[in-house]
Amino acid sequence: MVFCNHKKDQPSRWHRRKDARPEEILEAALSLFTEKGFASTRMNDVAKLAGISKGTLYLYFESKEAIFHAVIQEMVTPKIAQVEQLVEQHEGSNAELLKLLILNWWKEVARTKLSAIPKLMISECGNFPELGEFFVNTVVKRARAIFASVIRQGVEQNEFVRQDPETLARLVMAPMIQGAIWSHSLKQFDDDQDMEQYIALHVQLIEKSLVKHKGCDYEDVD
Repeated sequence: MVFCNHKKDQPSRWHRRKDARPEEILEAALSLFTEKGFASTRMNDVAKLAGISKGTLYLYFESKEAIFHAVIQEMVTPKIAQVEQLVEQHEGSNAELLKLLILNWWKEVARTKLSAIPKLMISECGNFPELGEFFVNTVVKRARAIFASVIRQGVEQNEFVRQDPETLARLVMAPMIQGAIWSHSLKQFDDDQDMEQYIALHVQLIEKSLVKHKGCDYEDVD
């Protein structure tokens, strides 16, 4: 019987990262989802970019859907938990806290690779509704609840004009999400926009329209 005699100093195809961590797989998957879309990304693509075999990939994740769930649970929800803790520990005004939430989101999400996820969801949720539902329940509603809680507290403490917290939370978040989607879609065809100025102006508009200022008589909108 004859065996194939491999040279000892010649590494196998997958030797470079045969012990790739799940975090590296998720990083590779998010890059591919961003570049190619969820539907066009294959498990083999993820394995190749992560530097592992397809068989090894399946030891960690049984499907693309499972990988996407893990991307959200391991890369997004921990950030939401940090923000929830920030809100709980904050001792300043609600206006300061709301500004901090917006700027924190911009720093931790919009300026990172995670900013591609909103555009990805809009593009893919029609063909993969279960992913859209998962994202809304796991991320969107939880994040919106944070903003709504701060707005509600500001109203109750007579710091903010009286508004519906849930609706206003949607309005506060909408330009932030739109900015992230634009950056991964129409930006290449549009006039250049200073996104730091964009988010700073958004904060100013929110403060001027929501915070009660001394000497000003605001009429609440029902």
